[in-house]
Amino acid sequence: MAKIGLFFGTQTGNTETIAEAIQKEFGGDSVVTMHDIAQASVDDFSEYDCLIMGCPTWNVGELQSDWAGFYDDDLENVSFVNKKVAYFGAGDQIGYADNFQDAIGILEEKITELGGTTVGYWSTEGYDFSESKAVKNGKFVGLAIDEDNQSELTSDRIKAWVSQLKRDFGV
Repeated sequence: MAKIGLFFGTQTGNTETIAEAIQKEFGGDSVVTMHDIAQASVDDFSEYDCLIMGCPTWNVGELQSDWAGFYDDDLENVSFVNKKVAYFGAGDQIGYADNFQDAIGILEEKITELGGTTVGYWSTEGYDFSESKAVKNGKFVGLAIDEDNQSELTSDRIKAWVSQLKRDFGV
């Protein structure tokens, strides 16, 4: 079985709660090991064949602060070659319609440049936003969660996405 590492940053706790739900849907900590990016090191990434990156979009289209620090100081030192990488983000599509889910788009672009293979694309259907750096070829680069406006859809979205990732990751 592929080892899966889930790396998340959280400002208000929403992204951590989503990460825990994803871990549980996969089958728990025997399948997915969670890492708060605030305490993660470059070496932590090398332990996994498959990675899940969780980052809320903060302020106006920015990375969450712990992710921003890792992005600026350490991300370039991580080898993503031969790694499958999935993304999920928390955001507000109504209040920030012009940059909904930008953070996962920013991470995905850089990690792809560093050799990562993106898996887990997610439909934009059912969302109401104007622009997003997370949309490529008409789909989000990962799971888009909006706890502010569509929290009733979160559980079903996580279940469907994890089912897709199990195929993508071969687990």
